[in-house]
Amino acid sequence: MTFFHSSRATRSGFSAAMGAAPLSDAELAQVAPSAFATEAHASRSARYAYIPTADVIAGLRREGFVPVLARQTRPRDASRDGHTKHLIRFRHKGQASQPRRLGMTFPEVVLINSHDGTSAYHVTAGVFRLACLNGMVVSDGPERSVKVPHKGDVVHQVIEGSYEVLDVSRQAIAAADAWAGVTLNRDEQAILAEAARVIRFGDAAGHVATPIQAEQFLRARRAADTADDLWTTFNRVQENTIRGGLRAWGRDANNRPRRVRSREVTGIDQDVKLNRALWLLGERMAALKGAA
Repeated sequence: MTFFHSSRATRSGFSAAMGAAPLSDAELAQVAPSAFATEAHASRSARYAYIPTADVIAGLRREGFVPVLARQTRPRDASRDGHTKHLIRFRHKGQASQPRRLGMTFPEVVLINSHDGTSAYHVTAGVFRLACLNGMVVSDGPERSVKVPHKGDVVHQVIEGSYEVLDVSRQAIAAADAWAGVTLNRDEQAILAEAARVIRFGDAAGHVATPIQAEQFLRARRAADTADDLWTTFNRVQENTIRGGLRAWGRDANNRPRRVRSREVTGIDQDVKLNRALWLLGERMAALKGAA
């Protein structure tokens, strides 16, 4: 996922904070106020156990997990404002406080929740790459994420789940190191790019109508990302998929030339879904290259 400084809000209605240091509750409340809702949305029934995300954050802090990035949705239905889906990324205390160097990767725990019924507590594994300020979510699976319904001892269950997925995040960092040792030829890079193009723009049948081409997903946005190894190639593809900004000439409904520009992925659900699909793609390529 891509995150921006707290002073900036994206045009699509999402706010985010870039965690150069652990975020305080006040900073979290500025960019993800739904995490501090004082009651569930009015649409929830009496069976819904309201456990505020703020309590979970406090519990995770006691266990050494500190929030470093956050975002939330701005709903189309104004009545849901203040209760919508929010995402908070945590690093364990030792990781969050260590000196930062360009290109570093950090294992993270990603917490997703809402107080309007659109999400249970969902804890999943993440990786953050400092070079491009990109947060990623690893491919999903029973051992890679934990869903906690709004009932019972939610705080304890989320904490236990966070330790589980933190181990997966650390394994993902080890996988990234292994991917960095795998060289891809042009055809193999093209396979990743074409798959990413379908993942990003394809319809239910896999048909792609955009004039944006697969090779554009391989373009480096910085000199440090021009290498041909799997990890660097994956990061180029992931960043171009999520951040958008790819340009091409297409045709409008009247067959007149028009400039096309891919949009940044800002929706939490779409962001997580795309990141998981791309991570799985990287894993499959690593397996084919004998680096699984």
